[in-house]
Amino acid sequence: MAIDEESPLVAEERPPQPLNHRRDVYLLCWAFLLIFLAYGAVQNLESTMNSEGDMGTISLGILYVSFAIFSLVASLVVKKMGSKNALILGTTGYWLFIAANLKPSWYTMVPASLYLGFAASIIWVGQGTYLTSTATSHANDHNLHEGTVIGKFNGEFWAMFACHQLVGNLVTLALLRDEEGGTTSGTTLLLIVFLISMTLGTILMCFLSKRNSKEEKLEGSVDTFSSSVGSSLTSMLNLLLDMRILLVIPLMAYSGLQQAFVWAEYTKEIVNPVLGEQGVGGAMAIYGVFDAISSLAAGRFTSGLSSITMIVSGGMLIQLIVLLWLLLNYSAATGLLGTILPLLIGALWGIGDGVLNTQLSALLGILFKHDLEGAFAQLKLWQSASIAVVFFISTSISFQAMLVIMLVGLCLSMAGFLYLTLNVEKAFAGAGAGRAS
Repeated sequence: MAIDEESPLVAEERPPQPLNHRRDVYLLCWAFLLIFLAYGAVQNLESTMNSEGDMGTISLGILYVSFAIFSLVASLVVKKMGSKNALILGTTGYWLFIAANLKPSWYTMVPASLYLGFAASIIWVGQGTYLTSTATSHANDHNLHEGTVIGKFNGEFWAMFACHQLVGNLVTLALLRDEEGGTTSGTTLLLIVFLISMTLGTILMCFLSKRNSKEEKLEGSVDTFSSSVGSSLTSMLNLLLDMRILLVIPLMAYSGLQQAFVWAEYTKEIVNPVLGEQGVGGAMAIYGVFDAISSLAAGRFTSGLSSITMIVSGGMLIQLIVLLWLLLNYSAATGLLGTILPLLIGALWGIGDGVLNTQLSALLGILFKHDLEGAFAQLKLWQSASIAVVFFISTSISFQAMLVIMLVGLCLSMAGFLYLTLNVEKAFAGAGAGRAS
């Protein structure tokens, strides 16, 4: 019987149809953009919007501790629920966190942060599972190379996702620019707009087709689930016996440190004193633009371990120059120069962040094909833990001390990364060539 490809009923009943694959990728892209343009902008404002008692910064620290803990079991939760359901449930944590900022207090922010840690862990595992399943189905339907399709779909997703900093912070700039210091009425309007945006993103998630990958067919009792938790934790611990993961962990941790540095320190210590709270949105929009451009360029030039080494080294060199500049020679200026310098710093830091985001994923994909789930679980664990550390210690140490910590972290991570790529992986590749001959 002929299939009417234009019938929405048939498309829903037969998700493997090619039109559905593209449709689902676009729905996922737009849903994440609508959700994270709101969350990302609010996160950038937390250290200044809820500065009393450092409530904003501490709440983010609690959030990322929760994120790190739940990352240990998030993949199993997604398997039980299915990736589509996990994506929808994950959005509720972001919605609740934004809502808590309407009435910020320790009694609203702490529970919301704890729950968002759980929601973030499952939405990101769900995103990876769903996108990979969609790409695999598309490749099978069209007899395409699976890795090529996965790379293409991921490229489209991350290109769209990178725009959230630009869009979200332009909205912030537009709504707060006429408010002196971000008045209560201006901030309330901003949060309501963001809640509407998040609601639209959640609605889009509901229109995603269900995917019937192996990961979504986990059946069994509580005992089966408990044993799976134990197996997952054992797998992650076993991976720590691999010298390669030990050498790349400092780079994972630094990638979290440098992200948290922007959210907790750059906005508070560099942007706010010169441009005010209303200028945070514009500065982070510039950061987002250069982050997106850097991500696209770095992804296009990635071809193997040697290219990853060169790209990462270039991105880290840029961040090293920025850190040394801030530590040794930076001072807030006035006039046009005072406006340009914070924006320039944001642009340079965005380039480094884009490099790390794309190249870490590529590096793990090349080195740990035998255990991708465990490798990416390690990435989320160490990123979240280091982000939490920055939010907690930034309230009790000086900006200069934080810069020193960042410099030490950058140097240690680069030393481990270069040793890995220039020595350990060379031996690993040689052994692989010997087995092939």
